[in-house]
Amino acid sequence: MALKEFQAESKRLMDLMINSIYTHKEIFLRELISNASDAIDKLYYRTLEDGATGLSRDDFFIRIDLDKEARTITLTDNGVGMTQQELDTNLGVIAKSGSLQFKTEKEQKEDVDIIGQFGVGFYSAFMVSGRVRVETKAFGSDEAFCWESSGLDGYEITPCEKAERGTVVTLWLKEDTEDEKYSEFLDPYRVRQLVKRYSDYIRYPIRMEMEKSRLKEGTGIEGKDPEYESYWETDTLNSMVPIWKKARSEVSDEELNAFYKEKFYDWQDPLRVIRTSTEGAATYSALLFVPKAAPMDYYTREYEKGLQLYASGVLIMEKCADLLPDCFSFVRGLVDSQDLSLNISREMLQHDRQLKLIAGRLEKKIASELKSMLTNDREKYEEFWKSFGLQLKFGMYDGYGAKKDELKDLVLFTSSKEQKLTTLSEYAARMPEGQPAIYYGCGETVQRVLSLPQAEAVLEKGYEILCLTDNVDEFALRVLEKYEGKEFKNIASDGAEVGSEEEKEKAQKLSGDHKDMLAAMKEALGDKVKEVKVSATLKSHPVCISTDGMISTEMEKVLNAMPAQEKVKAQRVLELNPQHPIFEKLCGLMETDKDKLSLYAQVLYDQALLIEGIPLEDPAGYVQKVCGIL
Repeated sequence: MALKEFQAESKRLMDLMINSIYTHKEIFLRELISNASDAIDKLYYRTLEDGATGLSRDDFFIRIDLDKEARTITLTDNGVGMTQQELDTNLGVIAKSGSLQFKTEKEQKEDVDIIGQFGVGFYSAFMVSGRVRVETKAFGSDEAFCWESSGLDGYEITPCEKAERGTVVTLWLKEDTEDEKYSEFLDPYRVRQLVKRYSDYIRYPIRMEMEKSRLKEGTGIEGKDPEYESYWETDTLNSMVPIWKKARSEVSDEELNAFYKEKFYDWQDPLRVIRTSTEGAATYSALLFVPKAAPMDYYTREYEKGLQLYASGVLIMEKCADLLPDCFSFVRGLVDSQDLSLNISREMLQHDRQLKLIAGRLEKKIASELKSMLTNDREKYEEFWKSFGLQLKFGMYDGYGAKKDELKDLVLFTSSKEQKLTTLSEYAARMPEGQPAIYYGCGETVQRVLSLPQAEAVLEKGYEILCLTDNVDEFALRVLEKYEGKEFKNIASDGAEVGSEEEKEKAQKLSGDHKDMLAAMKEALGDKVKEVKVSATLKSHPVCISTDGMISTEMEKVLNAMPAQEKVKAQRVLELNPQHPIFEKLCGLMETDKDKLSLYAQVLYDQALLIEGIPLEDPAGYVQKVCGIL
């Protein structure tokens, strides 16, 4: 038969596909194996439909043969094969898929699953080979035909000799170049690695001859040195049955842990295994793992989140980021679905409703499992929290609090009560009657928070304080705003006073009585503070810094530490303790030495900053002021 040309549009698509569509050339092996699996599925379908073949699933196989001298890779299957017309139709027109047509014509039966849908996967062979031959014999036919092509020039179909049904695809690899080493695909161990990676769960055995070594008979005994000889043995390269397809009763915890460590390169068992599957609008199986510890790069920009995505047991994407929200980016695992909408290369997902459905259900499942761990295995959850708690708090703040309600019962903070981790629910349950708000303080450590001057009065009232030590903590609580009707109050904010009405009235009266002194101190401090006033809550400390408005001193530190961020400034208030001896000293200086009053105001302000953990702009100047007073 004369050489036939591909259709013009097929030529353009073929050129584009070979050079652009596929990300990695190694994908060709996955595509050809998937096609072979489809051919077997089609024949096996007939055994279910009419029982005429007398075949069972155990009769089918896929074989790979490598010939380094001839530079050929041969894939053989004993599936349904193709007639001459089917060869011309399926391989003469790129993107004409026999599998897709089969899938649409036949009602899907149980245990029948067609991987290929687009008909371009076969042509990925031309990424690595300059010539491809397909020898095929259709089931029930006495004739066999050969399709051969060297690429864009066209193809030829001729009769050939073939004893058994099925298809044999032979690829003649291109010569190596400086940039591309096509010979790697002639290495049995490299091929086995690719099969294991992409096609491990194809449900028919993929077999290949592997070279092995053994002790020569008669050596290594009775003082004779051991000698070894090489031999070849047929190995099955794939495991065939995905562990996530097995019933839970058929898989031990040890097997799941071993699968996780091997698949995701972790040396520790996971903290929790999550198995879930659904059918209907979004049909999928998922096997997810919560790691025990965060990877080294987890909190860096280099970290890539995502789940492995399989389509009918064939790896499509190594990391599908769309399946996980950022707040659960620590989860590792895989999703297998047989009816996702894929593009022609099967490497990229169309962003469709179905994918969003799967992602939404996985998110709810992960949140539910974490809640269960928190409730039923607190020790394990706190271990998880040490590694990934920061991510949950970021997740609560991210997107203007889009996921705050989902995460609010999963976050933990250290409480002043026994300085142990607590949930917001536990804090709320312990609140004494009449407590007006949920109180928190910010600092580098729990001890720094509890040593704040404002903490003294809050604790004296019998109220707990949440100690926020991470940069994101206050932002997360600000987004949440309330919990069970109670507002969050920073103990260092101007509106968080816990004094009685009598104490507040007394402080206001004293502020009025000493307004000239307070005004003089405000003038001495300039725009460093919004106001100087008498405190209603300070106990043993002479002064403290509080803030007025939305920006706290801790938020100021965090925001101003960000690169290329417009600088912000908290509205600071200097509060004086009227019961402290220093207050009487200030009153005396107002009458006798206003210059020294100004010096005292600056020293007290700097001391208040130090207590808050805020670095001084001029440490040397502060030392000189203290020396001046001494």
